[in-house]
Amino acid sequence: MFRQDRVRSTLALALLVAGAVYAYSASYFGKELLAEIAVFAILAMSLDFLAGFAGLVTLGHAAFYGAGAYVYAVLTVNHGVAAGFAMLAAAAVCAIAGWLIGAVTYRVRGIFLIMATLAFGQMSYVYIFENRALGGDDGMSGVPRLDLSAIGIDLSNSANFAFTLVLIAGLTYVLFAWLLSSGFGQALVGMQRNEQRMRALGLPVLRYKAAAFAIAGAIAGMAGTLGAQHNMFVSPDYLHWTTSGLVLVLVILGGLESLAGPALGAAVVIALKHEISTYTVHWAFFIGVFLIVAVLAGGRGLYGLIDGVVRRFSRSKSPEPHDGDDRRQGDA
Repeated sequence: MFRQDRVRSTLALALLVAGAVYAYSASYFGKELLAEIAVFAILAMSLDFLAGFAGLVTLGHAAFYGAGAYVYAVLTVNHGVAAGFAMLAAAAVCAIAGWLIGAVTYRVRGIFLIMATLAFGQMSYVYIFENRALGGDDGMSGVPRLDLSAIGIDLSNSANFAFTLVLIAGLTYVLFAWLLSSGFGQALVGMQRNEQRMRALGLPVLRYKAAAFAIAGAIAGMAGTLGAQHNMFVSPDYLHWTTSGLVLVLVILGGLESLAGPALGAAVVIALKHEISTYTVHWAFFIGVFLIVAVLAGGRGLYGLIDGVVRRFSRSKSPEPHDGDDRRQGDA
């Protein structure tokens, strides 16, 4: 069951504050890197909601990410739709797609669910890759950013854009924390723990799984619109299974079923990827080694490591019983 404990709250707040400060203190490259981290943090949290808490592990999450990016690009570039409406439309399309996938695959679990979602994802990738009206493998350029000039915010400024994405990531965390603390979220966790018992209690499993996919799909689609605005370009790579694999790495490395952990995983992996790639093109090898070490260290990722340190520190600070107390307890 999800609990908004002190470690989770502190980590989420620390990431939010660090991102906000870095947005206005980093170089231009640092701001661009921060924007990418924020986008993938949102995407990773949406996958953790689905895989970590609902137990629906998928390797097709990039399909929602790419679909959101392309719906936004088509509506704004080809049809002149306002960016805000295009973002909402993209999220709605991805929510519907998620609902349909959840409804179709609700009886499937484990490796079979992974393969089914991988198939959906690759079908979407091939469709976009071969669709010349959508630019094919060349993608689409000239994607505009959200216009917030009415409230005095210029998102063409890299610092403002990075800060806005960090703020949206923080709001995404709050949304998922609220959902997981609700009866709906508790039912999802119960379904993950023992689906047969939840069925016996009368839980409509199909409806809950479809809803979980719809919510995760909508947020992933929203992340896609933000990624498209960040790059001002979309390509079929957004939908490729390797993108899904990267997001799954972020979740596992950060800490499955922790919500704040995947955001930390996004920050660590994206930063390491850019740093290592300046020395070698084989950055994925080193990320893989890092992931293996993290899994072998306990399987709870970076969040588990932080939580373990805090718990040990708390126990070491707790007062030890006095001898007199021990004697009184023995007399009692």
